[in-house]
Amino acid sequence: MKIILTADVSGLGSSGDIVEVRDGYARNYLLPRNLAIVATKGAEKQVHAIRRAQENRRVRDLEHARELKEQLQNLESVQLSKKVSKKGKLFGSISESDVVSAVRQAGGPALDKRAVDLKGHIKSLGKHSVSVRLHPDVQASFDLEIRSAS
Repeated sequence: MKIILTADVSGLGSSGDIVEVRDGYARNYLLPRNLAIVATKGAEKQVHAIRRAQENRRVRDLEHARELKEQLQNLESVQLSKKVSKKGKLFGSISESDVVSAVRQAGGPALDKRAVDLKGHIKSLGKHSVSVRLHPDVQASFDLEIRSAS
């Protein structure tokens, strides 16, 4: 069955891609979850119009992503205070939401928590490297300092 993806599906394609899948996969998984629509001539024309608009936006988004990267790299220090045990181990771990709020408190830009990559769980005090995917072509990184909350 020929379908048009309306959302990114890992292993299959990204939004707007026209792909051929098995009938059962389309009927039982993709279509009920609104991840795809059935490909018709009208829908294909609509997808091509959306793609042209996305290409125009992508250039603007790339410039904006570069500005955000510069803002993140100009931050003096991004600090986060959490409760710790007597041994210096955090209660819980640092989440992407914690990183986003710490960047905002440090005077940085508003980030999407889904773009933050922590490279594993952060469960200890000290400096940790955090990377952020701002655009498929732009990735920024900065140091996050975890401190003990007294």
